[in-house]
Amino acid sequence: MTTLIREKRFDEERALYNLQDARLEKCDFSGPADGESVLKEARNIEVSDCTFSLRYPMWHVKTFLLENSSMDEQTRAPIWYAEDGTISRCKIYGVKAIKECKNIRLDDCDIRSDEFGWKSSEISMKDSRIESEYLFLDSRDVQLENVEMTGKYSFQYMENLTVENCKLDTKDAFWHSRNVTVRDCLVKGEYLAWFSDGLTLINCTISGTQPFCYCQNLKLVNCKMEDADLAFEYSDVDADIIGHVDSVKNPRSGVITLDSVGEIIKEAPVMPCTGQVVIR
Repeated sequence: MTTLIREKRFDEERALYNLQDARLEKCDFSGPADGESVLKEARNIEVSDCTFSLRYPMWHVKTFLLENSSMDEQTRAPIWYAEDGTISRCKIYGVKAIKECKNIRLDDCDIRSDEFGWKSSEISMKDSRIESEYLFLDSRDVQLENVEMTGKYSFQYMENLTVENCKLDTKDAFWHSRNVTVRDCLVKGEYLAWFSDGLTLINCTISGTQPFCYCQNLKLVNCKMEDADLAFEYSDVDADIIGHVDSVKNPRSGVITLDSVGEIIKEAPVMPCTGQVVIR
């Protein structure tokens, strides 16, 4: 039987520790006691229309639903080591949300959280907005669909990432990543994807200086590149680019096909560079 907890306020340390088989509605997790870890080790819970303003509220939680709720800036590191959860229509503004978690689905969320999604696996995010300086560092098996993202050092050291119909406004994205597919996206950044292995971009518009250097198994299919100079240095690349690229420098191997290029730079490479640039 599910226990219903409704319109209550909790602010003490571990106030609902190891809560099981319960639904919480319109509860407020804040107050003068300023207690941490209010729902730590909870099992099989639903949290709906609740507000959080205490640190570490949902650590080690398993099998949970969090919906129509908000976690403010005081809700530091709100969800760590959690498994098998759905987060829907929530506002999450606490730093370091979602760390070392597994099988978490986020839908229609508004997120402002630096260091979001670190060292996690089986994470999906759909129809959401997120601001995060370091997003999904060293995570595995992640899917993003229809997400508007703003950040800096995003998707570093990731493996098995799929990004579809997203707008990414970032900087050093995809560094050291492996097995990443980006489809039908706007990708704005600087120094994109250095040292990546197995990155594929399909039907994307890509902008920013010095993209795609030191890459292995890089593939671009039907993509556009804007304000992209010194691209593809020391990379193994197969690229089909629509339109113009400002400059291409010392591609290590492969073929880059495009409509026009401002400059092809072949100067003092530190390794053999046999990559070709083919103008249609």
